[in-house]
Amino acid sequence: MKKPELLAPAGDLERLKWAILYGADAVYLGGALFGLRANANNFTLEEIKEGVTFAHERGKRIYVTVNIVLHNKEIPDLIHYLQQLEEIGVDAIIVSDPTVISLAHKHTNLEIHLSTQQSTLNRKAVLFWKQQGVTRIVLGREASKEEIKNIIDHVDIEIECFIHGAMCASYSGRCVLSNFLTARDSNRGGCSQICRWDFKLEDEKQNILEGEKDFTFCTKDLSMLKKIPEMMEMGICSFKIEGRMRSIYYIATVVNVYRRAIDRYFEDPKHFIYHKEEERILRNVANRDSVVQFFDGVYDESCQYYNGREEVSNQDFLGVVLSYDEKTNMVSIEQRNYFKPGDHVEFFGPSMDPVSVTIPKIYDVEGNELDRARHPREIIRMKVDVRLHQNDLMRIKRER
Repeated sequence: MKKPELLAPAGDLERLKWAILYGADAVYLGGALFGLRANANNFTLEEIKEGVTFAHERGKRIYVTVNIVLHNKEIPDLIHYLQQLEEIGVDAIIVSDPTVISLAHKHTNLEIHLSTQQSTLNRKAVLFWKQQGVTRIVLGREASKEEIKNIIDHVDIEIECFIHGAMCASYSGRCVLSNFLTARDSNRGGCSQICRWDFKLEDEKQNILEGEKDFTFCTKDLSMLKKIPEMMEMGICSFKIEGRMRSIYYIATVVNVYRRAIDRYFEDPKHFIYHKEEERILRNVANRDSVVQFFDGVYDESCQYYNGREEVSNQDFLGVVLSYDEKTNMVSIEQRNYFKPGDHVEFFGPSMDPVSVTIPKIYDVEGNELDRARHPREIIRMKVDVRLHQNDLMRIKRER
């Protein structure tokens, strides 16, 4: 069994670095052009170069999305852009348009991964794309485990699958609702997430049907934590996390949980223990429920929101460790959300298991005692008798 790559998203340079620090083997990102996240900060060429340098110095990889639906007028700019990416040294591009594949082969030596936007779900399609020079297929999220295994058994090509994050109510990226209702094209990076809106339902006479709540066809999120051993045994080469729009806290938390689960199983498959606590951590970091979705071939009302829901902003993220003084056990924290003495919190990081702490007396940088930390990004100092490290994170301690 080969250990799969853990592939994380990054919406900007800061999140790229956090993903790598917390255990990602590779990061995918979008440049300012030809990607499908128009609302993300995205990367300039200089930032891509800095990200590639940061990753390569640590033995990690960078993939750049070039998966937009291409128009004629964009072809000349695309060729130059691809050549710039090759010069920078990105490890692969992620594409969906056959023209991009053709131009990349003709004008560069870039490695090419096929985006999930192509909704590839069968081995004949995988073989076709391999013959076009694609080296890796990012399968559609709709693939079942039988379909994934059938592809791996019959086509010698790298297979990448999503393991965590948001789902699309349509076949990924092939939705025109956003364009129709808001003139924002999901296939050009502008999806306004119509599927998450609330709608009034009408009967054939246009009478509004009164229900407990308005109708929505929003999907629940994907979480494959329980299926990691099974997916590893299948030979999937890359486990992909969705979320280029997500926060550093979300990315660090999700990457950290999956990194630990993958490593534990790889090191000792026979004695692997599924940690229910990790499931709780993943559940608390997001504001939507998560399920396995299509992997087991069961897709029913349990995978969907039909009668609306409330999205509550996550406030678990409390602070970032800036430094720790081993002589005094004093830690300096950049505060991100409200906390006070007596609160139960957890510290976690790439080099430590989560540790529970009760907040003691807290002080500002001038040594004044505070009754609470109420100002975002204020530097807070306090005594913690646990060895902490720069870039460890502090969150609310949730009951199991």
